[in-house]
Amino acid sequence: MSDNDLSWGKFEYGELLETWPRGGDGEPEAPAFLTHCSCVDMDDELTVSMLDSFGIPCVRQYGSSAKVVLGMSAMGADIYVPKSLLADARALLEGDSEGDAQDNEQL
Repeated sequence: MSDNDLSWGKFEYGELLETWPRGGDGEPEAPAFLTHCSCVDMDDELTVSMLDSFGIPCVRQYGSSAKVVLGMSAMGADIYVPKSLLADARALLEGDSEGDAQDNEQL
């Protein structure tokens, strides 16, 4: 996917255009690849929901048209976020392994 391949339309993305950051020229910021998720175990839905809960807009690009026919894509989905929020999104996906380890020790 090239940096400017997204089709920006409110009918397709709802509030995404309103929440996506804009560059100095007023145009939507270029998307950056975050991760590839499986659609079989709803990994993509969980990732998108987590990003949304932290205020990071994202776009999914499915690997095939099976999503339309079957409701899921066996090829998975690529998730893109604004370039300026890529580091934050990666940090969320990686989690705080040190903090997680401390939480587990307390249990």
